[in-house]
Amino acid sequence: MINTRDIFNIQNEKEFEAMALKVFKFQFENNLVYRSFCDLLYKHPSDVKSIFEIPFLPIQFFKTHSIVSDIKPITKTFTSSGTTGSTTSKHHITDLKIYNDSFKKGFNSFYGNIKDYVILALLPSYLEREGSSLIYMVKDLIQQSNQPESGFYLNNISELKETLTRLDANGKKVLLIGVSFALLDVVETYSFNLKNTFIMETGGMKGRRKELIREELHETLKQGFGVNTIHSEYGMTELLSQAYSNGKGVFKCPNWMKVLTRDTEDALTIQSKEKTGGINVIDLANINSCAFIATQDLGRVYKDDSFEVIGRFDNSDIRGCNLMAL
Repeated sequence: MINTRDIFNIQNEKEFEAMALKVFKFQFENNLVYRSFCDLLYKHPSDVKSIFEIPFLPIQFFKTHSIVSDIKPITKTFTSSGTTGSTTSKHHITDLKIYNDSFKKGFNSFYGNIKDYVILALLPSYLEREGSSLIYMVKDLIQQSNQPESGFYLNNISELKETLTRLDANGKKVLLIGVSFALLDVVETYSFNLKNTFIMETGGMKGRRKELIREELHETLKQGFGVNTIHSEYGMTELLSQAYSNGKGVFKCPNWMKVLTRDTEDALTIQSKEKTGGINVIDLANINSCAFIATQDLGRVYKDDSFEVIGRFDNSDIRGCNLMAL
């Protein structure tokens, strides 16, 4: 049995690879869907010696199959937003504590103690539906912050403007987490000159606006909020971990998560770094589901293992926390 504490205590590349191979063997033996997928590729744990040989399950399987590696009962199901009429992904969770540990430890590793922040959340498209893993995470961060001003905003952007301006002027450390179209709504109505606030965008337009390239979106938000950089979060329904960017759209993963890219012409081939390809994610916190997922995003991994998302494959629906399509 794998102890999740060992996953969150990973310190280096060698420990990551050893744990990834252990998780692969566990999921091969306990996840029927993943086992069938590996069998079709003639990939068995005895033949897999590195993370580059591990099969990555196409993310679309979460729309059509129950991806579970655990016999314990499902306690929570997170769902993707999807577009009207489209099939949504379902991520069945048997142990919510692992998700709680993952996002808390991940946030702390990038931003420090949550109690140092007032968390303001502008996530209307997520709040208006059930089953969002992002709402679950942000709600918990708001509670953890233990700040009376922390909270969600829906259509009350005038109240958000007043709160944000007041807190920033009083020297409070503020993190405003928002979906792109809602942040644009704010800066089209008000202008700011913020000194103590981080602006974090969580993804695209959800059909509310024309998709923008990241540089254009971030430039508009920087000018509107009066900040030097725009932070970003990269996560999705099918994962239990998040990568964060503190500017320029370059993300870093926590120690138990890694991004690789696959050849766009040969999905089974992992590319060398600094080449554009399909994004594959290893999320070892996803121990009770599938830790090895081939996403529909296109990106580039740099030599220090940071990565950039530059678009999506054609004909793939835009949903979840994925970034803007080109």
